[in-house]
Amino acid sequence: MAKNQQQQLARAKIRLYVTDDLGSNGVVGLEAPQAHYLRSVLRLGPGDEAALFNGRDGEWRARIDTIGKGWASLQLVEQSLSQPPEPDIWLLFAPIKRGRVDYLVQKATELGVTALLPTTTRRTAVERINLVRLGTTAAEAAEQCRRLSVPELHTVQSLDKILDAWPEDRRLLFCDEAGAPPPLEALQGFADAPTTPWAILIGPEGGFDPDESHALRQRPFVVPMSLGPRILRAETAAVTALSLWQAILGDNR
Repeated sequence: MAKNQQQQLARAKIRLYVTDDLGSNGVVGLEAPQAHYLRSVLRLGPGDEAALFNGRDGEWRARIDTIGKGWASLQLVEQSLSQPPEPDIWLLFAPIKRGRVDYLVQKATELGVTALLPTTTRRTAVERINLVRLGTTAAEAAEQCRRLSVPELHTVQSLDKILDAWPEDRRLLFCDEAGAPPPLEALQGFADAPTTPWAILIGPEGGFDPDESHALRQRPFVVPMSLGPRILRAETAAVTALSLWQAILGDNR
């Protein structure tokens, strides 16, 4: 492989999420942490390239025009990937401790979640999370996995409040530890409607309160599903449920 081709491949691995619109002849200014990453970590300078995406306009090749300490300006060159359609899948999860929730958000992003909804339940032990840090974690995960969007991160709300405002056309996959059907049995009846919006609900470390679980099962949009005979940690349950959903109903079919 020629040296120029090797350099182009190396540069193509540098992907940054931005909020600016991306289009022909456009110029994008980077946030200070991103500029620092290019200049001080990767040692890039004018003429070097990176790929930019914003979740709307696909992926664009961009060339560094000017760069300094805490700032950088990139000239958009051409669109390298168009914006693809994505399955519409939310993840509702009870907040857990730092480190574990970072892992959950990272893996949920890699598995294609379109919205992250921190959800307090009756047994939720952790009620506050750092949304700014989790937003950064989600963006970095999208950059790493070549995804062209970043999941929307909602503020923490109670399960009751979320359910009271629930959209009628969205089904909720309730990962229940008590007597729910296995994944194939729970989901195979919905395989003929791949565009239906879905959400997945993962409980807190102490599980769902029995009254809470009963109330969920009474909701017409709720689909109970078991994750197997073992009790899973919250972050493991989220990865398992998302993987199963993507394999049966999502874009891993």
